[in-house]
Amino acid sequence: MRPVLGVLDQYVMRAVLSGVAMVAAVLASLGALFLVIGQQNDIGVGNYTATSAAVFVLLSLPQQIWDLLPISALIGGLLGLGNLARGSELTVMRAAGWSVWRVSRGVVAAGVILLVIAVVLGEWLAPPMQQLAKQQKTLLKMAGQGGGTLGATWVRDGQLLVSVERRGGGDGYGGVALFELDERNRLRSMAQATSIKFDAEGRWLLGQYAETTLLSDARVTARRSITEPFLSSLSADFFGDAAGSPDQMSTLSVWRVVMHLRSNGLDDREPLFAFWSRIARTIAIFFALMLALPFVFGSLRDSGSGARVAMGFALGIGFFSLQRTLESGAIVFGGPPALLAWAPTLLLATAALLLIMRTR
Repeated sequence: MRPVLGVLDQYVMRAVLSGVAMVAAVLASLGALFLVIGQQNDIGVGNYTATSAAVFVLLSLPQQIWDLLPISALIGGLLGLGNLARGSELTVMRAAGWSVWRVSRGVVAAGVILLVIAVVLGEWLAPPMQQLAKQQKTLLKMAGQGGGTLGATWVRDGQLLVSVERRGGGDGYGGVALFELDERNRLRSMAQATSIKFDAEGRWLLGQYAETTLLSDARVTARRSITEPFLSSLSADFFGDAAGSPDQMSTLSVWRVVMHLRSNGLDDREPLFAFWSRIARTIAIFFALMLALPFVFGSLRDSGSGARVAMGFALGIGFFSLQRTLESGAIVFGGPPALLAWAPTLLLATAALLLIMRTR
């Protein structure tokens, strides 16, 4: 069976991937350095030590790498293909009758590999490691100060408002407060419990439960129980999702938050933008590599590595600046989140394809 990629295609692919790996390592090192600097004021608070800060930085690195992967792909593609251009290897390929599209086969293969890496990082490695890093840092800083909580998470489930105190040990959850509203959004009852556990079916078991109910005739009733079963559509995983930042969650987790907000008639613009943005930024990695092709065949063909890095940084900063600007438009001005999230990637893809088509 004839291989999908020829020897030269594999050579181009390795050159591109090695350039991206080198740039990603450099950017990750810079990101780690800035994270270390940012931890200096926290070292010495509670039980948070320099070793704890180092662990925090290491756990945060996958998220840093994922965030910077589009610009790493762009600069790395420019460097990898640029080295081939300076060594006249791309010129020889063109002289042998290869078109730019034919040369791009190895670049496409490298882009597919980077997409797989991005999905693994963004969906399975980075979100849980980032969440663990933040939890451990908070717990260590609060050690010895009479608290071990990570703050309260507020969510709405129909006519029920729920506040759950998140902790780092055991099952991860402490006290819970429940506020039930009537059809006119007036308070019907309120309850508190000192602990909350979730069984295998997702049902709640509240410990040291106390409930106060407001009756229609202005009377109040109260009751207490050692344990109280409670039925709700909210699960332990959802509370973990709701407590996180949408841009540091997996795509599936963000979608669960979006669907919950929609079902309760709440504003879902921020998580919806984060959902589409995660998908669009992952696809942008592929087109960032493709954008490197017309530049190494054109104005940057005989340029040095410094010029390519500068060009890559300029394009990468423009991409991220546009993305942040559109994010503000989606959240503050109420623009369509899906369109605004995809706009930078669509512009990047259009520029890459048009420039490749114009390359001779």
